[in-house]
Amino acid sequence: MTAPAPAPAAGETFLRMKDESRLAVSVLEPLERAAEDRPVVVLAHGWGGSRRIWGPVTDRLLRSGFPVVTYDLRGHGASTVGTSGVTAEAMSADLAAVIRYAGGAPLVVGHSGGGFAALALAAAPEPGVRPVGLVLVASAAHDQDTPEKEARMMEAPLFTWVLRRPALGRTLLGHMTGTSLAPRLREVNRQVFAATTPQVRAACFRTSRGMDLRAALAEIRLPAAVLAGEADRVVRPELGREVASALPDAVFTSIARAGHVLPLEDPDAVAEAVIRTAARAAGRARDAEDVKEKGTR
Repeated sequence: MTAPAPAPAAGETFLRMKDESRLAVSVLEPLERAAEDRPVVVLAHGWGGSRRIWGPVTDRLLRSGFPVVTYDLRGHGASTVGTSGVTAEAMSADLAAVIRYAGGAPLVVGHSGGGFAALALAAAPEPGVRPVGLVLVASAAHDQDTPEKEARMMEAPLFTWVLRRPALGRTLLGHMTGTSLAPRLREVNRQVFAATTPQVRAACFRTSRGMDLRAALAEIRLPAAVLAGEADRVVRPELGREVASALPDAVFTSIARAGHVLPLEDPDAVAEAVIRTAARAAGRARDAEDVKEKGTR
């Protein structure tokens, strides 16, 4: 079987895009050695978040033997916006650049808006981008037409003022999560959302208007997992179920009592989805090698 592509050297770096935006990237080495070679896992967070949101998932993946590459979406965390601004096309191109940096053939995990970019890229691959599997977390392929009233709210001074006050901000964002999330993790969610500039928050929620990737789903022939929280009020869980039904090789998991921020609410479920998808990708690679060997005898 062909071994997974090696991860780049561990550390922190910036990838410079054609429009002069800089993407902040972290490369983390596994903490434990797995029995089998593990693919690199690229983690793409959701809108208004940052690499920090993946902390609990990253820890589990590193202990399971996976190299991990995380990055801040443009305009989020330590990444800059660039001259192209915050658009769906720019965010897909950014993810493609991170995948190439990660060796070109990682397992890609996208949460919410990061999942939109991952799905769009899988539907229209770019040169040098060959994911071995796909995990979509609280994501969808269509019906993300945020009303302009809500987008304007995201950039309103009062909304930002409330977000920056811990107790008020946690209450304001309470609809994003289920009821079982620990207060300290609610505070993590508030902090990363409050750290994103109002203009970037609003621009993100405008980028998915008119998005409809459903026609391309049948052509995405990757092992895939789709996770949805039963109590998700940001991306309705039935949209995730629809994505899983349309993908040729996808497994859908509904998570009881969970909301939209599954990387914090149920990191075990996200990590398990990665592990299972990686195993399916490895099995597919072995089958392909067996066919190739038999054909050359």
